[in-house]
Amino acid sequence: MDSFCPSFPPSSNQQQTRSVAVFDASDEESFDKMRDMFGPVEIDQQLRQAIQFCWMGLPKDKQNVDELERQVRRLVDRAIRDIREDFDQFSGDKT
Repeated sequence: MDSFCPSFPPSSNQQQTRSVAVFDASDEESFDKMRDMFGPVEIDQQLRQAIQFCWMGLPKDKQNVDELERQVRRLVDRAIRDIREDFDQFSGDKT
């Protein structure tokens, strides 16, 4: 397979918007407002950007979709494993 840079355009139901939001820590609803802002669309875009960065970080001879998938899955698996370990270390619970 020839090398190519995968492109991940937004889905048709996603909007391309860029804005800056400020959340007041004293506002009891601030966390809920932030969660609403960083909903599924924002998370999707962040993941796609991370995949693009991973692609750019691969050596030219390894820039193929199979290697990209392998590396992204390796990084995600490690991150989730670290979150579980941190939870266990800092909470004392074994979940």
